[in-house]
Amino acid sequence: MNIVVRNIVAVIVGIFVGMAVNMSLIMISGSVIPAPNGSDISTEGLKASIHLWEPKHFIFPFLAHALGTFAGALITALIAANNKMKLALLIALIFLIGGISAVIMLPSPLWFDALDLLGAYIPFGYLAAKIVLSRSKIDGPQPV
Repeated sequence: MNIVVRNIVAVIVGIFVGMAVNMSLIMISGSVIPAPNGSDISTEGLKASIHLWEPKHFIFPFLAHALGTFAGALITALIAANNKMKLALLIALIFLIGGISAVIMLPSPLWFDALDLLGAYIPFGYLAAKIVLSRSKIDGPQPV
């Protein structure tokens, strides 16, 4: 497969895998840590009831963002023919843009916004790429 095509496919697959992991974690979050009584998790309901949320209610949103980014970047780095770190960080940047959009659209405490934007995206994309790159050094060059 052409290197450019393979890298484009890697990014597309990485975005979809990351989104699937993110949404899966968001979907199960309510069954693991239920929203506070009287809280509606729809966009408008969330704006009205965010004051009821405790720090524990932000665990799954953070995990969804961090692990979604990690999974997407990992898959991208595994599939990519070259520039694995750059492409994994591209995935992290794409997810960071989504995170910034979420901060603008959805209410959340400033501490969570800072933790999420600074700790969930770029660091987890970098970690995923480092894992793939360290594996390729151990196993030797991967065929293209």
